Amino acid sequence: MVRVIAGLWRWRRNPLRRTTDLLEAWLALAAALLIVLGGGFAGLAAGSAAHDALRRSVRTQAQERHQVWATSDRSVARPSPGSDPEAAAGRATHHRVNARWTAPDGSEHSGPVAAPGAVKPGERFRIWTDARGRVMARPLDAGTARAHAVLAGLGAAALTAAVTMGGRQFVTRRMLERRYARWEREWERVDQDWGRAGAGS
Repeated sequence: MVRVIAGLWRWRRNPLRRTTDLLEAWLALAAALLIVLGGGFAGLAAGSAAHDALRRSVRTQAQERHQVWATSDRSVARPSPGSDPEAAAGRATHHRVNARWTAPDGSEHSGPVAAPGAVKPGERFRIWTDARGRVMARPLDAGTARAHAVLAGLGAAALTAAVTMGGRQFVTRRMLERRYARWEREWERVDQDWGRAGAGS
């Protein structure tokens, strides 16, 4: 964005200002407007769409997921140190235990589940399941949905700015290459003129 603003200096009146300088100034202005207006619109549109989709997910998960009581039978055998780094990191907050629970539809279930901490055999704790007793993740809450929507909006705005800056740099580079090629042709013509002037003297 700083480079875009810096490109606006070419608007100043100057007898040495070239047509390409003015074109670069127009390009810088267009890029700045696109970043501010286009990025803002893209961010709002993406954030709004993500928020609507996530709100539907919040409602759906709230209807389909239920908290039930699970009773611990015993802890699941822990893997050997270093065999599973992800599991080792997860043990800091959750423990895997074998437990049994009753689903909302009345069916009985048992199996390994994540407990909120170290639990003793026979101790009860809450888990999330669907109506048939299958263990599910905690449902998405409204606060988390809003945070994800904001991140989606910021990501869309940043992507718009990045694409705009990339496009501006590409066009500016092509203009610069054409300018250098034109200078090279001019210098070649000047060299030829100087050579003929020297031969006739």
